[in-house]
Amino acid sequence: MKETQPLQEQQADVSADKAKKIAEQQNNPLHGLSLDKLLTELVDFYGWEILAASMRFHCFQKNPSVPACVKYFRKTEWAREKLEGFYLSRFKRMPRASDEEYVLPPRKRTFAPGVVPRSPMVLTLESIELSQAKAASSYKERASRPRRR
Repeated sequence: MKETQPLQEQQADVSADKAKKIAEQQNNPLHGLSLDKLLTELVDFYGWEILAASMRFHCFQKNPSVPACVKYFRKTEWAREKLEGFYLSRFKRMPRASDEEYVLPPRKRTFAPGVVPRSPMVLTLESIELSQAKAASSYKERASRPRRR
């Protein structure tokens, strides 16, 4: 009986850790959401053309389909994180992550209790082009400044 006691305590610790992680994730809109469903929601709301213009993934531009894109995102972690970030910021309009949370992948970020997703941001090709042009000019301006040492 004494040998099983530590095993039971270990299992209780693992269960408590698991329950804590699940509780932290409950307020993340990505919690329990499959990649297939996430992509379907985005395509239904924005369409392939808007997604291709805003994220510039080849799988959105040439013969786009949900199964082909899901396969790509499962294989390419950085692209999946970019897609999930887009989902949180543009589609669910969740608050910007803190500096500590920003280094985590979107799926592992937590949000304060009471923070609820808002209605999706309306995007047009023109608004995306303006946003990208603004970002490019801002980058160009920062790059042309002399560096401080």
